[in-house]
This record gives sequence, C-alpha cells and structure tokens, in this order.
Amino acid sequence: MDIELARTFLEIVSAGSFVRAAERLHVTQTAVSARIQALEAQLARPLFVRNKSGARLTPAGREFVQYATQLVQIWERARHQVAVPPGRDTVLSLGGEFSLWNSLLLNWLVWLRRDRATVALRSHVEAPDRLMDRLQSSALDIAVLYAPYHRPDVEIAPLLNEELIAVTTNLNDRALSDSNYVYVDWGPDFANHHDTAFPGLKVLIAAEI
Repeated sequence: MDIELARTFLEIVSAGSFVRAAERLHVTQTAVSARIQALEAQLARPLFVRNKSGARLTPAGREFVQYATQLVQIWERARHQVAVPPGRDTVLSLGGEFSLWNSLLLNWLVWLRRDRATVALRSHVEAPDRLMDRLQSSALDIAVLYAPYHRPDVEIAPLLNEELIAVTTNLNDRALSDSNYVYVDWGPDFANHHDTAFPGLKVLIAAEI
C-alpha cells in the first residue's frame, strides 16, 4: 500500500473533511478524493460518508484507523533510521510552535549540535494541531507547545513555566486601566487565564500573535 494513502486517510480523520485535509496536505481536493478512492478499492470497503458538514467514518473506516496509524508510524520509524547520516548515531525530530523558536528552541538546537554531535537533527515549525498529528504518527520525536492536548500514545510533560507581565510606556500609570489597555490574543488557554486574573478588564483592542 502507498503510505500516502494511509497518511491522507488519517489527515481526513483529524481534519474532519476532505477540504481541510487537502489544505493541510497542500494538495487539491481532487487528489485527496482520488487517494481515498484508491484506498477504498484496495480494501473493498467505503471508509467515509461525505456530507455538507464534512466527512464521517463508516464502520470499516473506524476499524481501519488503528491500522493506518500503525502503518504510518512504522514507516516513519523506518525512514528515520535509514536516513541517519554518516557519523551520526540517530536522528532526533524536533518540532515547535513559531512563537517558541526564537525564545527557546533555537538555543536548544545550538546546544544539541555542540554537545550531541552524534545526533542528527530534523526540525519543524508548524501549528499546534499539525505538531500533535506528527507526534501521533511518529513523524516527530518531541514537540514543544504552549497548550498540548492528550492523544493516544503521546506523553505530555511540563517543560517550564513562562510568566507574562503587563507593561506600559506611561511611567505615571502603574495601574491597569480599561481606557488604554491592549489585549494580546495568545489563544483560548491564555484567554481563560487572563479572564481569571483580570475578570473586570475590558478588551478594547485585540492583537493576534
């Protein structure tokens, strides 16, 4: 079986639709549909029921999820091991959110290159959902995220605590005021903590990072 068929199948399961899966895979929706048709022909079973809201798994599709996951994981492990360059013992695939690279991960890569010279490095900068997908399929060994969520066969551990502080250019104004407060949107997890810490503060201007 072409491993891309299994990978495309899992992408649709994760994204919930053929359209979103095509966007994630950077291919056309026609290509995604053709891959699933080829996969369904090989299995002699329909895997998805498509509707206006997206795509849902058939009983055969639900049964195939675990096997598709194992196929992709085995392939990724084999690819990593075979791709070890001369003079290296192993390959470490590291991923992270864009906002964490300059502040943390670039220095980590420099340290690994200097002190772990026998380890070949492969790095990825992607959105959290894509990083979690890559972790689950064994395409990544480690991913660093602000708010990871539980997935089967993925272990989550805290790395460090990052403290966010309020700053101002007005030296005479040391109290938070909703008249000139700028709210920075760091995502839903940050929004929950912000609302808990400052329940009465109005958001007048929003800036997405």
